[in-house]
Amino acid sequence: LEVGKKIIKELKGSFRIEYAQHPYVSGNVEGIEIDIVPCFNVASTENLKSAVDRTPFHVKYLQKNLPLKLSDQVRLLKQFLTANKLYGADAKTEGFSGYVCELLIIKYKSFLNVLKQALNWKPGEIIDLEKFYKKEDFSQLRKMFFKQVLILIDPTDKNRNTAAALSAESFFKFKKLAEEFLKNPREEMFFLREAKPITEKELIEKLLERKTELVLIKFSPPAVVPDVLWPQLRRFAERLESILEETKYEFKVLRKACYTNEKDLAIVLLEMEVSTLPEVQKKVGPEVFDFEDSKRFLEKYKSLAIAGPFIEGKNWAVEVKRKFRTAREKLFDSLSVDVSILQAKGIPNHIAEQISKGFEIISDVNRIIELVAKDRDFGVFLRSYFEKENLVVG
Repeated sequence: LEVGKKIIKELKGSFRIEYAQHPYVSGNVEGIEIDIVPCFNVASTENLKSAVDRTPFHVKYLQKNLPLKLSDQVRLLKQFLTANKLYGADAKTEGFSGYVCELLIIKYKSFLNVLKQALNWKPGEIIDLEKFYKKEDFSQLRKMFFKQVLILIDPTDKNRNTAAALSAESFFKFKKLAEEFLKNPREEMFFLREAKPITEKELIEKLLERKTELVLIKFSPPAVVPDVLWPQLRRFAERLESILEETKYEFKVLRKACYTNEKDLAIVLLEMEVSTLPEVQKKVGPEVFDFEDSKRFLEKYKSLAIAGPFIEGKNWAVEVKRKFRTAREKLFDSLSVDVSILQAKGIPNHIAEQISKGFEIISDVNRIIELVAKDRDFGVFLRSYFEKENLVVG
């Protein structure tokens, strides 16, 4: 760490200490972000003490196996991925790392060949440059790297998939982009296209067309590195969906997504298929022949009944006032508790700490438009949410 600090100071930049698997120096020199990550000097990849210790082995492998004449092919692939927001193995992007790009060029020899081969990739595709494994080992290999869409064996470590960070969505986006470029090659696909935020008119039209309701949980993101923040945010969204869809409640989430500017705004978006329920709820009890359970059921609901208890077929039934009529009410009740209870409910620890300090549940379209006005990228996120592209290739 001291070496990293010294380098940034000599370059007259600013720095801070960040934490991932272990501490590292994150600096800014003349507007350029620089990460200086220490690693242990180990003899082989079998003696790793941290994930970063592989880097010197990767460098040596590339120096030996990636000819200089292929450097431009690597740059083309990286630029193509960057322009289409697929470059990076970070938790936000879930795309292709620089090392994966270099290995793909070593394998296929050119940018165009990578695209052509990608069209034939299927989920669970295996690429083994050093031929560590035989064809008959591939089914076992897919179990080893369970449900990883691209398995690109690290030439320096046969037990590691260099493409493990690649999500299924990124995998199919790349295949779709490859198909599009090969059909109609054009320079513009190598440059970021300006994304426009959704307008108030468009948002209202989308909701009227879909006949759904958006429920947003807004809070301040925890001060952790993005590679910690994004997985926790996604797990939080999963947990919120399961809270709403517990068997005794009939709320239904159509789709969910997460957004954060990684500074002062984090949002979990829940698009509700069913967000409001009737005031009354029917509880069906045991059969009348089940005397003990019938007694307990009748005792439990006799003071709560709006109608009944009555007989439905051979069962006792009762109508009671529903505890939560709206998804907002259910979420507010579930989240308005101490941090320890939030964590016990399965809310990720850093997110739980922030939620316990305060949150807002938003479903009013005007409030959502206000958020778009304050944070342009949130508006871009909303547009991409509604304008899901067709990822079927062929």
